[in-house]
Amino acid sequence: MADQIVMRIERRDGPDAPARWEEFKVPSHPNANVISVLMEIQRNPVTSDGKRTTPPAWDAACLEEVCGSCTMVINGRVRQACSALINRLEQPITLTPMKKFPLIRDLAVDRGKMFEALKRVRGWIPIDGTYDLGPGPRQAPEDQEINYVLSTCMTCGCCLEVCPQVGKDTAFIGAAAISQVRLFNNHPTGKMHADERLRGLMETGGVNDCGKAANCAEACPKGIPLTSSIAEMARATTRQAFKDWFLRDERAAGAGPA
Repeated sequence: MADQIVMRIERRDGPDAPARWEEFKVPSHPNANVISVLMEIQRNPVTSDGKRTTPPAWDAACLEEVCGSCTMVINGRVRQACSALINRLEQPITLTPMKKFPLIRDLAVDRGKMFEALKRVRGWIPIDGTYDLGPGPRQAPEDQEINYVLSTCMTCGCCLEVCPQVGKDTAFIGAAAISQVRLFNNHPTGKMHADERLRGLMETGGVNDCGKAANCAEACPKGIPLTSSIAEMARATTRQAFKDWFLRDERAAGAGPA
């Protein structure tokens, strides 16, 4: 391992500020990750050419690849900074923010649209009341196996960052929200509101806007089968469309003259 770590960071002081590159050199430490190097730079924000600058901004929380907040583009690949070990990265290490999300500052972006997408598809299990509802319905082992993998989504944004259908001028909600519909519709209690979630996916920007590039599954740090979720939800929304069509016909027939 080299005695020094060389890191180049794309800096912006705000969403509309011009971009600039700053290079830093910090002492190398065993088992260092990108976050630990950023913290070292934060303590002493001096560039390689000796100029003092502002500490770089980024997001981080759990530092164990669970929260998804430290997602950034490292050496051209979108991933979590906490699990990116320095001794496995080619130097100089380049850090840039994700480009499919509104920039806040430096490496920090606003992932709010992912949470708005979860609101749209009702990505939760509604519970009526605060009393103990008991253990709930039993789940088949096959469903438990699928649901566990789907539940590891940390809303990190990697799947949206690599998706060619996601952009400023598109409405596509992305693979994460679609996969969460599969998760909650596969839950024995969540099935009660499955129709509402599927109708959320049938709106503009829903599952039919997927271009089938399959970049999302490759980029997902948790290995979630996102393309399988998209295919499954595409079939489910088709069935829901037919179901809604027949229900409309039945209501229209019932509302006709006696």
